[in-house]
Amino acid sequence: MFPLIIASLIPISCSQSSRNSDSFVISCGLSSNVGTDADGRKWRSDYRFLTSSTNTINSTAQSQDPSLPSQIPYMSARIFTSPTSYKFQVSPTNRLWLRLHFYPSEYSSLLPSQAYFSVSANDLTLLNNFSSFITAKALTQAYFIKEYSLVPIQSGELNITFTPSMQQNGYYAFINGIEIISMPEIFKPAILVPTDQFVDAGNLSMQTMFRLNVGGQYIAPTNDSGRLSRTWYDDTPYLFGAASGITFGADKNVSIQYPFDTPHYIAPLGVYSTARSMGQNASVNQNYNLTWVFHVDPNFTYIVRLHFCELLYTRINQRVFDIYVNNQTAQVTADVIAWAQSKGVPTYKDYATRVNDGPGDEELWVALHPSVSAKPEFYDAILNGLEVFKVSDNSGNLAGPNPIPSNELYENELANKFNPSKINPAPIIGGIAGGAVGVAFVVAVFFVFYRKKKQDYGNEVVANWLPTYGSSHFTNSKSVFSGKSTMGSSNLSYLRQGLCRHFSLQEIIVATKNFNNSQVIGVGGFGNVYKGVIDGGVTKVAIKRSNPSSEQGVMEFQTEIDMLSKLRHKHLVSLIGFCEENGEMILVYDHMANGTLREHLYRSNKPALPWKNRLEICIGAARGLHYLHTGAKFIIIHRDVKTTNILLDDKWVAKVSDFGLSKTGPNLHQTHVSTMVKGSFGYLDPEYFRRQQLTEKSDVYSFGVVLFEVLCARPALDPSLPKEQVSLADWALLCQRQGNLEGIIDPKLRGKINPQCLKKFSETAVKCLADHGAERPSMGDVLWNLEFALQLQENPGEGEHANAIAILDIEEGSTSSTTNELDDSSVVFSQIFEQKGR
Repeated sequence: MFPLIIASLIPISCSQSSRNSDSFVISCGLSSNVGTDADGRKWRSDYRFLTSSTNTINSTAQSQDPSLPSQIPYMSARIFTSPTSYKFQVSPTNRLWLRLHFYPSEYSSLLPSQAYFSVSANDLTLLNNFSSFITAKALTQAYFIKEYSLVPIQSGELNITFTPSMQQNGYYAFINGIEIISMPEIFKPAILVPTDQFVDAGNLSMQTMFRLNVGGQYIAPTNDSGRLSRTWYDDTPYLFGAASGITFGADKNVSIQYPFDTPHYIAPLGVYSTARSMGQNASVNQNYNLTWVFHVDPNFTYIVRLHFCELLYTRINQRVFDIYVNNQTAQVTADVIAWAQSKGVPTYKDYATRVNDGPGDEELWVALHPSVSAKPEFYDAILNGLEVFKVSDNSGNLAGPNPIPSNELYENELANKFNPSKINPAPIIGGIAGGAVGVAFVVAVFFVFYRKKKQDYGNEVVANWLPTYGSSHFTNSKSVFSGKSTMGSSNLSYLRQGLCRHFSLQEIIVATKNFNNSQVIGVGGFGNVYKGVIDGGVTKVAIKRSNPSSEQGVMEFQTEIDMLSKLRHKHLVSLIGFCEENGEMILVYDHMANGTLREHLYRSNKPALPWKNRLEICIGAARGLHYLHTGAKFIIIHRDVKTTNILLDDKWVAKVSDFGLSKTGPNLHQTHVSTMVKGSFGYLDPEYFRRQQLTEKSDVYSFGVVLFEVLCARPALDPSLPKEQVSLADWALLCQRQGNLEGIIDPKLRGKINPQCLKKFSETAVKCLADHGAERPSMGDVLWNLEFALQLQENPGEGEHANAIAILDIEEGSTSSTTNELDDSSVVFSQIFEQKGR
């Protein structure tokens, strides 16, 4: 985890401290009883709070970084060579802020790189095998602060224990400053997105990860409310994409008035008097999300607190928007005026989300999007403040891994080491960072460095699934590549710069045993797919080779590389690299051990998948598509969603594949993309076919066909059946209208699906197949309903009261069958019966 609590010193007056016996401001290792910092604040010596002075040293840093805001508390430190505790008498009823100040420097000839230690507060682990040296280097900051919120200590005794790591002789622990501040209870139960469960935050300890004044400037601790001495940072470094909306402040005639249920200490006036919104262009706003992205530690639950205060509008349904947390719908039709009842009245909402430990899972996203279905007066969203808190796990742990400094930093240090005349900008930036603006700037620089590092060196850290967008050098002038070698001069060569690996043809030949037919594991519209091994037989891959006679050519090849080299998500297939040598067009992917979804449904000798597995696969595929539609800088429309393009890895995790026909969605001034019709018949959106206007709802239609294919275990098109049954979509809709849907489900599933689960699943699939795109749900709504269906399957009998829970349901719309206009086209039927797919 990269802690971003890099504040200036936290001021709390001596008088405040004396009035509250739970508050302590301690300068560790201080040689005198009291020290005064640059703000005139008094810090007490730590000596009388130590349970033992044995194996501890009070030491002074041998050098002072110019960015330090004050010598107190940073130039003195308490060194520990064995486990040692501080003991503080606190109120058993008050929650506590605990802030730990670190300045990794050389103390008593001890190298800062050898400070590896753990810190605990009673039974709560705060840090484990922690390196302040690595953390400061990753942050490009000389000093930093870790902030925690501790539940009341019922014993009235807070013990903070520092334990040097035992992994190597000579390791030690240290601390420069400790603050303990009594605080009111500011946490309450938060709904766990996307479930109906709650996280009882009021009974849990947490670590502050991010605290942002959205749309506003840095707020110093002296300007915080309720004497809580919090630091609020600018949100700009965390905005995703170029569409960052607009910022504005309250007019002078707007007075911020806290309601009785939102105490003034929740956030200061400075937070609620500024905001970020999407702007006033409705057509623009409907086609993008206002998004913030944060790097977090996996395997923890997080509380996301959003602060709102409407500064412009006065009526309900003027500005209504949906809130997404980690690509899950947290709140639909959020209306700040409806919540607060008036302009200028603050309110806040808490949502909890679980971040797992998988590829791409180290990011936490918060996104806002206008609620189109609510038809508000203005298609817009607003946010005033944002906080993210990491919740302690069941074992009482808050510790995350040490960060990984970017390669740019190491390269810069190495260059300076061998070129003394070269000036390292880090100390200069550090000196500037003595003020709050400098600190915020350092945070922004680090965030950019880290994001770039993860993109360029994906093997060193967990893969980044944020898409990166650069200018494309593809050309449409030719339908095939020239026969000469393109090594080193390829028009795709820019992809070799860390985004995508370039294979030589010889490497591919070796990997596929010279394209031996025994290696073929699939055949698609692009060509044969071979299994292979690369990197000396270590890595299994799937290699797709273009067929010269295929209807798909260079454009699909280029699109596949352009899309997948920039997208990383657990539920999208990973592109490893490509080869375009000697006229070949070859793509190399991660090997998916369990093949396609289709081969586990019908026309194979593989065992039938249990219903729960099928449902989980549908949920995974829906997550991948939902990410494409909402998680990237632009909407990405897959345009060829079908069961053969949903692959399954060795753990049965679903991954959407084959992006050769994908299109970026409507730009900021459009509602659709006008383009020639492409896709696979049987899955093709009838509205797209009729009007040649593509939207993300075209993928929703195709996914509805996939859902029925999973339920019924039959092809999307089967010309051998009676005419009314040829199209699965038409047949399923007809059976649904006649109340006979259960009669067409896979016989192997009959009696094994909870009736309420089946009802929810089938309703979702039917609504995906609505004739008009506007009547279909979004992929986010589909995902939510599938997850709800899984809950109904796993918890039979709980569905009777489930509708009383605040569970998002798809807006009721038409369930009319697929239009019969397809029947009027001879082109359609010729392709249906030729079964050529694309």
